[in-house]
Amino acid sequence: GGGGEGFDVKKVGDTRVGLVGFPSVGKSTLLTTLTGTKSEAAAYEFTTLTAIPGTMKYRGARIQVLDLPGIIEGAAQGKGRGRQVISAARTCDLIMIVLDAAKPVTHKFLIERELHNFGIRLNETPPLVSIKRKDKGGVGIQELVPQTKGLTKEIATRILKEYRMNTVDVQLREDCTIDRFIDACDGKRTYIPALYVMNKIDQLTIEELDIIDQMENYVPISSRDGWNVDELMEAIWHKCHMLRIYTKPRGQIPDYDEPVVLHAQNPTVEQFCNRIHKGILPLFKYAWVWGSSVRHQPQKVGKDHVLNDEDIIQVCKRV
Repeated sequence: GGGGEGFDVKKVGDTRVGLVGFPSVGKSTLLTTLTGTKSEAAAYEFTTLTAIPGTMKYRGARIQVLDLPGIIEGAAQGKGRGRQVISAARTCDLIMIVLDAAKPVTHKFLIERELHNFGIRLNETPPLVSIKRKDKGGVGIQELVPQTKGLTKEIATRILKEYRMNTVDVQLREDCTIDRFIDACDGKRTYIPALYVMNKIDQLTIEELDIIDQMENYVPISSRDGWNVDELMEAIWHKCHMLRIYTKPRGQIPDYDEPVVLHAQNPTVEQFCNRIHKGILPLFKYAWVWGSSVRHQPQKVGKDHVLNDEDIIQVCKRV
């Protein structure tokens, strides 16, 4: 069939966080707790039918939170509004998978499988495999790391043939599984960090909480009673690798109310300039930086300088 209408939400703020989960696990209540936006909440299944956005401010950054409608099994095949939910989830910087702590853990695996079928990889890094097309000469495969996980040159060549890549040079820079090699050939995968939010912990005993505590990347909360919401905000901040950079116009005090928020492990001055406006870099001469990333206060730096959280920057342009 032709393209169905998706539900598009305009991207606002510095970061976008999606709430994904089965119907009635408390996503709407969590959205209200975090942002104050009222989503249709009731104690029966399938209350929310469209994506509802809300924004919250945390450490000066505006974070947009999307309450996506409930996922049911078979969403990737198009049951319910499943496909539109998952395609909206692809645009987020972080996916929060909201789970009911009192229900079985199989729900977690079902949601992971639906997202996996859609080409979303949670908490994974893109495979270190480079594939370059060439005009002639067949398939050349170069292993820079010994392959121990079952990927042989024969299997790799057959996978490449499936994707109609008959004349390519392949470099394997990691010990690659067959699935990750297929992801590299396909090229349409999205790698998004994820947090598992265990909601409704007010209904659990201490022993059950100890069992849940063995999971990775999880935060226990109760959105009805507002327990542990601060730790959830802190976890969102760390998962998105968010940094605040303050700007300082010449001869004025720095603007501490509206920081520029970057998402990167080691952001450079160049990335900071592009985050503000694409036209700054051609005119860039040097920048003054105050903060923990420089030895002297201020220090003159070039565009390759790596910034730290809460640095203050003043960009000087060519005249």
